Amino acid sequence: MNPWKGLKGLPREVWLVCLSTLINRLGTMALPFLVLYLTEGRGWTPAEAGYGMMVYGGGALVAGPFSGRLADRLGHVHVLRASLWSSGALLLVLPYATTKPLLFALIFLWAGLTQAFWPSAMALLSGLAAPEQRKAVFALHRLSVNLGMAVGPAMGGLIAHHSYRWVFWTDGLSTLAGAILLGLLLKAPPATPLPHDHTPGHSPWRDRRLAFLLLPFILALMVFFQIEGTLPLWVVRDLGLGSRFFGLLFTVNTLLIVVLEVPLNLAMAHWRHGRQLLLGSLCVAVGFGAMGWARTYATLTLTTIIWTFGEMILFPAMSDAVATLAPPDRRGEYMGLLSLSFAAALALGPWLGVLAYAKAGPQALWLSTFAIAGGAGLLLLRFRTPEKSTEPGG
Repeated sequence: MNPWKGLKGLPREVWLVCLSTLINRLGTMALPFLVLYLTEGRGWTPAEAGYGMMVYGGGALVAGPFSGRLADRLGHVHVLRASLWSSGALLLVLPYATTKPLLFALIFLWAGLTQAFWPSAMALLSGLAAPEQRKAVFALHRLSVNLGMAVGPAMGGLIAHHSYRWVFWTDGLSTLAGAILLGLLLKAPPATPLPHDHTPGHSPWRDRRLAFLLLPFILALMVFFQIEGTLPLWVVRDLGLGSRFFGLLFTVNTLLIVVLEVPLNLAMAHWRHGRQLLLGSLCVAVGFGAMGWARTYATLTLTTIIWTFGEMILFPAMSDAVATLAPPDRRGEYMGLLSLSFAAALALGPWLGVLAYAKAGPQALWLSTFAIAGGAGLLLLRFRTPEKSTEPGG
Protein backbone atom coordinates (compact mmCIF):
# COMPACT_ATOMS: atom_id res chain seq x y z
CA MET A 1 0.00 0.00 0.00
CA ASN A 2 1.42 3.37 -1.03
CA PRO A 3 1.26 5.77 1.96
CA TRP A 4 1.54 8.76 -0.40
CA LYS A 5 -1.40 7.87 -2.66
CA GLY A 6 -3.68 10.35 -0.90
CA LEU A 7 -1.81 13.17 -2.66
CA LYS A 8 -2.91 12.06 -6.12
CA GLY A 9 -6.17 13.96 -6.08
CA LEU A 10 -4.75 17.31 -5.01
CA PRO A 11 -5.43 20.24 -7.35
CA ARG A 12 -2.68 21.38 -9.72
CA GLU A 13 -2.60 24.78 -8.02
CA VAL A 14 -1.64 23.19 -4.69
CA TRP A 15 1.42 21.61 -6.30
CA LEU A 16 2.37 24.94 -7.91
CA VAL A 17 2.25 26.81 -4.60
CA CYS A 18 4.33 24.09 -2.92
CA LEU A 19 6.83 24.03 -5.80
CA SER A 20 7.18 27.81 -5.65
CA THR A 21 7.76 27.55 -1.90
CA LEU A 22 10.40 24.87 -2.45
CA ILE A 23 12.27 27.03 -5.00
CA ASN A 24 12.09 30.00 -2.67
CA ARG A 25 13.30 28.00 0.35
CA LEU A 26 16.17 26.40 -1.57
CA GLY A 27 17.71 29.86 -1.57
CA THR A 28 16.81 30.82 2.00
CA MET A 29 20.06 31.89 3.55
CA ALA A 30 19.98 35.64 4.23
CA LEU A 31 18.15 35.40 7.57
CA PRO A 32 20.26 32.55 9.03
CA PHE A 33 23.39 34.56 8.19
CA LEU A 34 22.08 38.02 9.09
CA VAL A 35 23.94 38.24 12.43
CA LEU A 36 27.19 37.06 10.85
CA TYR A 37 26.72 39.51 7.98
CA LEU A 38 26.22 42.41 10.37
CA THR A 39 29.14 41.50 12.63
CA GLU A 40 31.70 40.18 10.14
CA GLY A 41 30.57 41.84 6.93
CA ARG A 42 29.62 45.21 8.42
CA GLY A 43 31.81 45.27 11.52
CA TRP A 44 28.91 45.79 13.92
CA THR A 45 29.11 44.75 17.56
CA PRO A 46 27.10 41.68 18.65
CA ALA A 47 24.70 43.98 20.50
CA GLU A 48 24.06 46.02 17.33
CA ALA A 49 23.52 42.82 15.37
CA GLY A 50 21.04 41.73 18.05
CA TYR A 51 19.08 44.92 17.43
CA GLY A 52 19.03 43.99 13.75
CA MET A 53 17.37 40.66 14.58
CA MET A 54 14.94 42.46 16.89
CA VAL A 55 14.01 44.82 14.05
CA TYR A 56 13.38 41.81 11.79
CA GLY A 57 11.15 40.23 14.45
CA GLY A 58 9.25 43.49 14.83
CA GLY A 59 8.59 43.68 11.11
CA ALA A 60 7.29 40.10 11.10
CA LEU A 61 5.02 40.74 14.09
CA VAL A 62 3.51 43.87 12.55
CA ALA A 63 2.97 42.38 9.11
CA GLY A 64 1.24 39.09 10.01
CA PRO A 65 -2.35 40.21 10.74
CA PHE A 66 -2.17 43.19 8.36
CA SER A 67 -1.01 41.14 5.39
CA GLY A 68 -3.67 38.50 6.01
CA ARG A 69 -6.42 41.11 5.94
CA LEU A 70 -4.92 42.64 2.80
CA ALA A 71 -4.92 39.21 1.13
CA ASP A 72 -8.63 38.77 1.90
CA ARG A 73 -9.40 42.09 0.25
CA LEU A 74 -7.10 42.00 -2.78
CA GLY A 75 -6.93 38.24 -3.39
CA HIS A 76 -4.58 35.66 -1.97
CA VAL A 77 -2.77 34.99 -5.25
CA HIS A 78 -2.13 38.70 -5.86
CA VAL A 79 -0.63 39.26 -2.40
CA LEU A 80 1.38 36.04 -2.71
CA ARG A 81 2.98 37.21 -5.95
CA ALA A 82 3.53 40.73 -4.61
CA SER A 83 5.28 39.35 -1.52
CA LEU A 84 7.69 37.28 -3.61
CA TRP A 85 8.47 39.99 -6.16
CA SER A 86 8.98 42.77 -3.59
CA SER A 87 10.96 40.77 -1.03
CA GLY A 88 13.15 39.25 -3.76
CA ALA A 89 13.91 42.66 -5.24
CA LEU A 90 14.64 44.14 -1.82
CA LEU A 91 17.17 41.41 -1.04
CA LEU A 92 19.10 42.37 -4.18
CA VAL A 93 19.50 45.98 -3.01
CA LEU A 94 19.77 45.49 0.76
CA PRO A 95 23.59 44.99 0.76
CA TYR A 96 23.97 48.45 -0.79
CA ALA A 97 22.50 50.24 2.26
CA THR A 98 25.29 52.46 3.56
CA THR A 99 23.94 53.69 6.92
CA LYS A 100 22.59 51.88 9.97
CA PRO A 101 19.20 53.65 9.97
CA LEU A 102 18.68 52.78 6.30
CA LEU A 103 19.73 49.17 6.84
CA PHE A 104 17.41 48.85 9.85
CA ALA A 105 14.57 50.27 7.76
CA LEU A 106 15.25 47.81 4.94
CA ILE A 107 15.45 44.87 7.37
CA PHE A 108 12.09 45.87 8.87
CA LEU A 109 10.56 46.16 5.39
CA TRP A 110 12.12 42.88 4.28
CA ALA A 111 10.59 41.09 7.29
CA GLY A 112 7.16 42.53 6.57
CA LEU A 113 7.23 41.67 2.87
CA THR A 114 8.47 38.15 3.58
CA GLN A 115 5.89 37.60 6.30
CA ALA A 116 3.09 38.56 3.90
CA PHE A 117 3.76 35.30 2.03
CA TRP A 118 2.57 32.97 4.78
CA PRO A 119 -1.02 34.09 5.50
CA SER A 120 -1.65 34.39 1.75
CA ALA A 121 -0.21 30.95 0.97
CA MET A 122 -2.02 29.21 3.83
CA ALA A 123 -5.33 30.90 3.05
CA LEU A 124 -4.96 30.05 -0.65
CA LEU A 125 -4.16 26.41 0.11
CA SER A 126 -7.15 26.27 2.48
CA GLY A 127 -9.46 27.36 -0.29
CA LEU A 128 -7.98 25.17 -3.01
CA ALA A 129 -8.28 21.89 -1.13
CA ALA A 130 -11.38 20.05 0.01
CA PRO A 131 -11.78 19.96 3.81
CA GLU A 132 -10.74 16.31 4.04
CA GLN A 133 -7.54 17.08 2.07
CA ARG A 134 -6.33 20.07 4.04
CA LYS A 135 -4.17 18.31 6.64
CA ALA A 136 -2.32 16.51 3.83
CA VAL A 137 -1.98 19.81 1.91
CA PHE A 138 -0.48 21.63 4.89
CA ALA A 139 1.86 18.69 5.49
CA LEU A 140 2.93 18.81 1.82
CA HIS A 141 3.58 22.54 2.10
CA ARG A 142 5.70 21.99 5.22
CA LEU A 143 7.58 19.30 3.30
CA SER A 144 8.48 21.84 0.62
CA VAL A 145 9.66 24.27 3.32
CA ASN A 146 11.80 21.67 5.09
CA LEU A 147 13.32 20.31 1.90
CA GLY A 148 14.39 23.81 0.95
CA MET A 149 15.67 24.63 4.42
CA ALA A 150 17.75 21.45 4.40
CA VAL A 151 19.70 22.85 1.42
CA GLY A 152 19.50 26.65 1.63
CA PRO A 153 21.41 27.43 4.85
CA ALA A 154 24.07 24.81 4.07
CA MET A 155 24.61 26.33 0.63
CA GLY A 156 24.62 29.75 2.26
CA GLY A 157 27.57 28.72 4.40
CA LEU A 158 29.61 27.95 1.30
CA ILE A 159 28.61 31.22 -0.37
CA ALA A 160 29.22 33.31 2.77
CA HIS A 161 32.79 32.01 2.87
CA HIS A 162 33.40 33.96 -0.35
CA SER A 163 30.91 36.84 -0.19
CA TYR A 164 28.11 37.86 2.18
CA ARG A 165 26.71 40.06 -0.55
CA TRP A 166 26.10 36.97 -2.69
CA VAL A 167 24.18 35.39 0.21
CA PHE A 168 21.56 38.12 -0.18
CA TRP A 169 21.67 38.05 -3.97
CA THR A 170 21.19 34.28 -4.12
CA ASP A 171 18.29 34.46 -1.68
CA GLY A 172 16.74 37.27 -3.69
CA LEU A 173 17.13 35.47 -7.02
CA SER A 174 15.55 32.27 -5.68
CA THR A 175 12.63 34.32 -4.35
CA LEU A 176 12.18 35.97 -7.75
CA ALA A 177 12.32 32.53 -9.40
CA GLY A 178 9.41 31.45 -7.21
CA ALA A 179 7.54 34.62 -8.19
CA ILE A 180 8.13 33.93 -11.89
CA LEU A 181 6.78 30.38 -11.52
CA LEU A 182 3.60 31.63 -9.87
CA GLY A 183 3.25 34.46 -12.38
CA LEU A 184 3.50 32.15 -15.38
CA LEU A 185 1.54 29.14 -14.18
CA LEU A 186 -0.79 30.07 -11.31
CA LYS A 187 -3.89 32.00 -12.23
CA ALA A 188 -5.94 33.77 -9.62
CA PRO A 189 -9.02 31.60 -8.98
CA PRO A 190 -12.36 33.19 -9.78
CA ALA A 191 -14.16 34.54 -6.79
CA THR A 192 -16.53 31.97 -5.29
CA PRO A 193 -20.09 33.38 -5.28
CA LEU A 194 -21.36 33.74 -1.76
CA PRO A 195 -24.93 32.90 -0.82
CA HIS A 196 -27.45 35.74 -0.95
CA ASP A 197 -27.93 35.49 2.78
CA HIS A 198 -24.18 35.64 3.42
CA THR A 199 -23.01 38.10 6.01
CA PRO A 200 -19.32 39.02 6.38
CA GLY A 201 -17.39 36.87 8.84
CA HIS A 202 -16.52 38.33 12.20
CA SER A 203 -13.05 39.70 12.81
CA PRO A 204 -10.72 37.00 14.17
CA TRP A 205 -9.83 39.41 16.97
CA ARG A 206 -13.38 38.90 18.29
CA ASP A 207 -13.52 35.14 17.77
CA ARG A 208 -13.33 33.54 21.22
CA ARG A 209 -12.94 30.07 19.71
CA LEU A 210 -9.84 31.23 17.86
CA ALA A 211 -8.43 32.74 21.06
CA PHE A 212 -9.01 29.49 22.98
CA LEU A 213 -7.22 27.70 20.14
CA LEU A 214 -4.21 29.98 19.65
CA LEU A 215 -3.36 30.84 23.26
CA PRO A 216 -2.60 27.23 24.30
CA PHE A 217 -0.86 26.72 20.96
CA ILE A 218 1.48 29.63 21.73
CA LEU A 219 2.41 27.92 24.99
CA ALA A 220 3.23 24.68 23.17
CA LEU A 221 5.18 26.66 20.57
CA MET A 222 7.21 28.41 23.27
CA VAL A 223 8.31 24.97 24.44
CA PHE A 224 9.08 23.86 20.89
CA PHE A 225 11.22 26.94 20.23
CA GLN A 226 13.62 25.91 22.99
CA ILE A 227 15.47 24.46 19.99
CA GLU A 228 16.62 28.05 19.38
CA GLY A 229 17.67 28.86 22.96
CA THR A 230 18.16 26.35 25.75
CA LEU A 231 18.63 23.17 23.72
CA PRO A 232 22.03 24.22 22.29
CA LEU A 233 23.10 25.37 25.78
CA TRP A 234 22.21 21.95 27.18
CA VAL A 235 23.70 19.82 24.40
CA VAL A 236 26.82 21.80 23.50
CA ARG A 237 27.82 23.73 26.60
CA ASP A 238 26.62 21.70 29.57
CA LEU A 239 26.80 18.15 28.22
CA GLY A 240 29.84 18.92 26.06
CA LEU A 241 28.63 16.85 23.11
CA GLY A 242 29.72 19.41 20.54
CA SER A 243 28.11 21.55 17.88
CA ARG A 244 28.45 18.82 15.24
CA PHE A 245 26.18 16.50 17.20
CA PHE A 246 23.76 19.37 17.82
CA GLY A 247 23.57 19.91 14.06
CA LEU A 248 23.05 16.18 13.57
CA LEU A 249 19.91 16.34 15.71
CA PHE A 250 18.40 18.71 13.16
CA THR A 251 19.41 16.37 10.37
CA VAL A 252 17.41 13.64 12.14
CA ASN A 253 14.51 16.09 12.51
CA THR A 254 14.55 17.02 8.81
CA LEU A 255 14.83 13.44 7.58
CA LEU A 256 11.87 12.35 9.67
CA ILE A 257 9.78 15.24 8.37
CA VAL A 258 10.68 14.55 4.74
CA VAL A 259 9.94 10.83 4.98
CA LEU A 260 7.02 10.64 7.41
CA GLU A 261 5.06 13.88 7.76
CA VAL A 262 2.87 13.58 4.66
CA PRO A 263 2.02 9.86 5.12
CA LEU A 264 1.42 10.45 8.84
CA ASN A 265 -1.06 13.25 8.19
CA LEU A 266 -2.79 11.30 5.43
CA ALA A 267 -3.30 8.46 7.92
CA MET A 268 -4.67 10.89 10.54
CA ALA A 269 -6.75 12.99 8.13
CA HIS A 270 -10.08 11.95 9.69
CA TRP A 271 -9.04 12.38 13.31
CA ARG A 272 -10.89 14.97 15.35
CA HIS A 273 -8.85 18.18 15.69
CA GLY A 274 -8.71 18.10 19.48
CA ARG A 275 -7.40 14.55 19.54
CA GLN A 276 -4.64 15.32 17.06
CA LEU A 277 -3.67 18.57 18.80
CA LEU A 278 -3.45 16.74 22.13
CA LEU A 279 -1.23 14.00 20.69
CA GLY A 280 1.08 16.53 19.03
CA SER A 281 1.37 18.58 22.22
CA LEU A 282 2.07 15.49 24.33
CA CYS A 283 4.88 14.45 21.99
CA VAL A 284 6.39 17.94 22.36
CA ALA A 285 5.93 17.72 26.14
CA VAL A 286 7.58 14.30 26.44
CA GLY A 287 10.33 15.12 23.94
CA PHE A 288 11.48 18.23 25.77
CA GLY A 289 10.53 17.13 29.29
CA ALA A 290 12.77 14.07 28.96
CA MET A 291 15.76 16.26 28.14
CA GLY A 292 16.56 16.44 31.84
CA TRP A 293 17.45 12.74 31.75
CA ALA A 294 18.88 12.65 28.23
CA ARG A 295 22.65 12.92 28.50
CA THR A 296 23.99 10.60 25.81
CA TYR A 297 23.98 10.59 22.02
CA ALA A 298 21.34 7.85 21.94
CA THR A 299 18.92 9.36 24.48
CA LEU A 300 19.14 12.86 22.97
CA THR A 301 18.45 11.41 19.53
CA LEU A 302 15.44 9.58 20.96
CA THR A 303 14.03 12.77 22.52
CA THR A 304 14.54 14.56 19.19
CA ILE A 305 12.53 11.85 17.42
CA ILE A 306 9.71 12.26 19.95
CA TRP A 307 9.42 16.05 19.67
CA THR A 308 9.74 15.82 15.89
CA PHE A 309 6.63 13.60 15.85
CA GLY A 310 4.94 16.31 17.89
CA GLU A 311 5.93 18.91 15.32
CA MET A 312 4.70 16.74 12.42
CA ILE A 313 1.32 16.18 14.07
CA LEU A 314 0.70 19.52 15.79
CA PHE A 315 1.55 22.05 13.09
CA PRO A 316 -0.59 20.73 10.17
CA ALA A 317 -3.45 20.00 12.57
CA MET A 318 -3.35 23.58 13.88
CA SER A 319 -3.31 25.03 10.36
CA ASP A 320 -6.30 22.89 9.43
CA ALA A 321 -8.17 23.81 12.62
CA VAL A 322 -7.73 27.53 11.94
CA ALA A 323 -8.72 27.08 8.27
CA THR A 324 -11.86 25.20 9.31
CA LEU A 325 -12.74 27.85 11.85
CA ALA A 326 -12.23 30.79 9.47
CA PRO A 327 -15.13 32.23 7.43
CA PRO A 328 -14.34 32.02 3.68
CA ASP A 329 -13.94 35.81 3.39
CA ARG A 330 -11.59 36.02 6.39
CA ARG A 331 -9.18 33.14 5.78
CA GLY A 332 -6.17 35.38 5.22
CA GLU A 333 -6.80 37.34 8.39
CA TYR A 334 -7.22 34.17 10.45
CA MET A 335 -4.02 32.73 8.98
CA GLY A 336 -2.34 36.04 9.74
CA LEU A 337 -3.08 35.55 13.43
CA LEU A 338 -1.75 32.00 13.23
CA SER A 339 1.43 33.42 11.72
CA LEU A 340 1.51 36.01 14.50
CA SER A 341 1.36 33.17 17.05
CA PHE A 342 4.54 31.67 15.62
CA ALA A 343 6.30 35.04 15.68
CA ALA A 344 5.22 35.76 19.28
CA ALA A 345 6.30 32.31 20.50
CA LEU A 346 9.65 32.64 18.73
CA ALA A 347 10.19 36.04 20.35
CA LEU A 348 9.18 34.91 23.87
CA GLY A 349 10.05 31.22 24.11
CA PRO A 350 13.86 31.22 23.76
CA TRP A 351 14.20 34.40 25.82
CA LEU A 352 12.11 33.15 28.76
CA GLY A 353 13.66 29.69 28.47
CA VAL A 354 17.20 31.02 28.77
CA LEU A 355 16.21 33.15 31.77
CA ALA A 356 14.66 30.12 33.50
CA TYR A 357 17.65 27.99 32.56
CA ALA A 358 20.04 30.49 34.13
CA LYS A 359 18.04 31.11 37.32
CA ALA A 360 16.43 27.73 38.10
CA GLY A 361 18.73 25.32 36.26
CA PRO A 362 18.19 22.89 33.40
CA GLN A 363 16.29 20.23 35.38
CA ALA A 364 13.62 22.71 36.47
CA LEU A 365 13.38 24.09 32.94
CA TRP A 366 12.84 20.71 31.27
CA LEU A 367 10.24 19.69 33.86
CA SER A 368 8.48 23.00 33.22
CA THR A 369 8.40 22.36 29.48
CA PHE A 370 6.64 19.05 30.12
CA ALA A 371 4.02 20.71 32.30
CA ILE A 372 3.47 23.66 29.94
CA ALA A 373 3.16 21.68 26.70
CA GLY A 374 1.13 18.92 28.37
CA GLY A 375 -1.24 21.46 29.89
CA ALA A 376 -1.58 23.18 26.52
CA GLY A 377 -2.48 19.85 24.95
CA LEU A 378 -5.26 19.25 27.49
CA LEU A 379 -6.71 22.67 26.67
CA LEU A 380 -6.47 21.97 22.94
CA LEU A 381 -8.27 18.63 23.38
CA ARG A 382 -11.46 20.55 24.16
CA PHE A 383 -11.36 22.42 20.85
CA ARG A 384 -14.30 21.85 18.50
CA THR A 385 -14.62 23.25 15.00
CA PRO A 386 -18.01 24.01 13.46
CA GLU A 387 -19.60 21.01 11.77
CA LYS A 388 -19.65 22.48 8.29
CA SER A 389 -17.99 21.94 4.96
CA THR A 390 -15.97 24.74 3.40
CA GLU A 391 -16.12 24.81 -0.37
CA PRO A 392 -12.84 25.08 -2.25
CA GLY A 393 -12.15 28.39 -3.86
CA GLY A 394 -10.82 31.84 -3.05
